[in-house]
Amino acid sequence: MENQTIVAEFTLMGISHLPKLEHQLFFMFLLTYLMTMSGNLLILVLILTDNHLHTPMYLFLGHLAGVDICYSQVTCPRMLLDFYSEKKTISYRSCLTQAFFFLCFVSCECFLLAVMSYDRYVAVCQPLQYIQIMSWKRCTQLLTLIWTLGSSYTLVEILFTLRLTFCGPSIIHNFFCDLPQLLTLSCTDPSLNMLLLFVLGGILSFIVFFITFLPYVYIFYTVHRIRSKNPTLKAFSTCMSHLTVVCIFYGTLCFAYLRPRSRYLDADVVVSVVYAVISPLLNPIIYSLRNGEIKRALGRVKYLLITIYME
Repeated sequence: MENQTIVAEFTLMGISHLPKLEHQLFFMFLLTYLMTMSGNLLILVLILTDNHLHTPMYLFLGHLAGVDICYSQVTCPRMLLDFYSEKKTISYRSCLTQAFFFLCFVSCECFLLAVMSYDRYVAVCQPLQYIQIMSWKRCTQLLTLIWTLGSSYTLVEILFTLRLTFCGPSIIHNFFCDLPQLLTLSCTDPSLNMLLLFVLGGILSFIVFFITFLPYVYIFYTVHRIRSKNPTLKAFSTCMSHLTVVCIFYGTLCFAYLRPRSRYLDADVVVSVVYAVISPLLNPIIYSLRNGEIKRALGRVKYLLITIYME
């Protein structure tokens, strides 16, 4: 250990192994990033400005859009800069900071999707008590709990990472500092960290996954018993957008973290791209295409803009 040099910075290899496609990939990811930001910002603006969307469901949807914006900001700008940077390095502190915020936002999205499932359960299965159960005070408490749990779990993971020493190699075969890959570069034994990441993270993910999907068992059972059209069926229609988002999010999450690391580094990078770049893009598209209230809000904005232009 005495002759080993402590690593002060890491090299992010990204997708630089495809130099012939560098320009095409840059513009493709730039377009994806701009679409992600504009789509999620549009949903945020609609929810903030349209009185019809000032409900608990859209409060949570607005936070989901905000989380997607945040963890896109953590990874995409750096990736785009690295396409044309000769020195693709990141300092040790910046790497840990990026890993902290990425894991924090992803954890918060897990908890947020669980809360959104509970909100849909109350709307469909207990519509008469919805206003009392999902009061603004309760919503505020749930959002506070989401951010507290997400940041606390991430802080524990990062604090345990600080005990490790990194002395080479310093190459991360990804376009951002993903904690599992970072741990494999430690020259001290990272077994405790790996155990904490996969056991604590796995148990927590399983519990949140169970809490997220359990309400849909009751929702489908309740809807199956309904023979005629009523407001409950209308509330159920909004569940399909959320369930689609949940399936995409957990599908990419499991594929990224619960599978063995591939011997082919290209495959791991592709998984990271889908997980960190594509998934935040899909959420606003799914909600705007399948959600009637969002469509009507867009129509009202369009009508308002046309009216202003005509005047």
